[in-house]
Amino acid sequence: MGETNNPHRFSPRHFFCNLLLLLSAVLLFALSHPNPLSVYGFPPAAFVAFVPLFVLVRRTSFGFSFLWGALYGFLCYCAYSYWLATFHPLALYVITSLYLFWMAVVVPLLKLADMFFPGKGYILQWALWVGYEYIKTLGFNAYCYGIIGYSLWSWPVLIQIASVFGVWGVSALVVFPSAWIGKGINFSLDSMKEKKAGKPDCVREFFCSFGRFAGIEKISAFCWLGFLLFTLVFGFVSYKDYSGYPSVKAALIQPNSDPWHGGLSAYKEEFRKLSRLSDEAVSAHPDVDFVVWPETAFIPRIEWHYKYREDRESFNLVSDLLTYLDSAPVPFVIGNDDAVREMTEDGYVDRVDYNSVFVFYPGENVIPPRPERYRKTHLVPFTEHFPYKKTFPWIYDLLVASDTHFWKKGTDFKVFEIGDLKFSTPICFEDTFGYISRRFVNSGARAIVNLTNDAWAKDKCCQYQHLAMSVFRAVENRVPLVRSTATGQTAFVDPNGRIVSMADSFSETWLTAEIPLVPDDSKTLYRLWGDLWGIIFLFSSITVLVAGIVIRVFVKRGDKN
Repeated sequence: MGETNNPHRFSPRHFFCNLLLLLSAVLLFALSHPNPLSVYGFPPAAFVAFVPLFVLVRRTSFGFSFLWGALYGFLCYCAYSYWLATFHPLALYVITSLYLFWMAVVVPLLKLADMFFPGKGYILQWALWVGYEYIKTLGFNAYCYGIIGYSLWSWPVLIQIASVFGVWGVSALVVFPSAWIGKGINFSLDSMKEKKAGKPDCVREFFCSFGRFAGIEKISAFCWLGFLLFTLVFGFVSYKDYSGYPSVKAALIQPNSDPWHGGLSAYKEEFRKLSRLSDEAVSAHPDVDFVVWPETAFIPRIEWHYKYREDRESFNLVSDLLTYLDSAPVPFVIGNDDAVREMTEDGYVDRVDYNSVFVFYPGENVIPPRPERYRKTHLVPFTEHFPYKKTFPWIYDLLVASDTHFWKKGTDFKVFEIGDLKFSTPICFEDTFGYISRRFVNSGARAIVNLTNDAWAKDKCCQYQHLAMSVFRAVENRVPLVRSTATGQTAFVDPNGRIVSMADSFSETWLTAEIPLVPDDSKTLYRLWGDLWGIIFLFSSITVLVAGIVIRVFVKRGDKN
């Protein structure tokens, strides 16, 4: 079906109807996730978020599907990730351009599924969408924000299946109703056109046709209902009370400031604030076992300035920090920019920076010996890492001109140990990737301690969207997760994915968390097979689509002969 009944003539009515469908799809997508109207989002909207898109796919031609797809991707991420405009001068342009490209590919694939599988194409569209959500988390441009399964983060009973299927099982549960309802609407509209139903009878005919569709496609609907029932039962059965477990208490510090702003005088004030909040927490809770400061909470490079002493004031501030940590009653987990001298890709020995986490133990903070550390393994593309300097020098120069701070990737999935607790520390948006926390836990971590700085966004929606994804890491691996953030959301999440406690956004405060010592006596299926279900959806949908196209082409050729 083209943009009009006559493909050579433009129809304003048809175009504006398609535009209305597009805008409805964008609105439903944005509302499903944390948004300015509700930081918890509207999870029910997720189950119908793609209905207008699937209807639009049927109405448009294959040629126009590229245009509608590009526009959909661009507008979705403008509405959903608007806060990127405050992150980096190029961030919003990069992400919206990326999803303009992604949807310019995905929507035509959805159209091909509708064209070559007129009966059951909606099932293939469902699988293609989940497969797309998986593939967008891979490679240099990997970006987990916007995966529809994360919209159910505030409904713990429905996300327990993530321990089996990862977020892909939740996305599959959420996307199918859109595909089924969209197919039913298209079936009804086609039926009305065939019967040429007049205005007085159109509503009755539409619902009659939809009823016939429901009868024809009842098996797939019952299968989805069966999976929904399984999800609910599994959610209730798998819930576990961790309140009786032995625990380790952490004090999570939230300074309510962006540590990168203000220069050395601001860094000194930030250190005074962090130490004051830490002292308050330890004084109020003498049984605290360790204290956590957010990502890059202390800006001067601790080991670098202690070792090379190029700047006296920075060395003095580092020395004050180490003196404070030496005399502290408990260990400290601190985000810092770790710098060392290494051979660069240009062949020179120069300073190389890592976005890192240090663990300092009382009385052991003189360097050397070197403190334990973890170096971030998955850097933010473009704004923290750009490996194509030689291939695209103009992009690299543009990033440098925009005051981009580049780091080098770490390689070690470090597991720390304080008392009886073994834990790992994904930095920033590393907790949005399932494979990273899985690697940590399979390496021996029994808790996830995330250090994050979302202060740059100055926006609750950004912080809640990040929190929504981190909740899944607890469920997938059945381990507790705590977050120490610059401005929010500092929180304690139990292995059920339930938020036990959370500090107020944009407040200068601290939060204590009783982290249960969960034994490693049974591995979740997600820990065993990782993102296997995302891979299955991706490759099975592409295989079926290609096979269907090839078979139809050969059948048509055979008919002609």
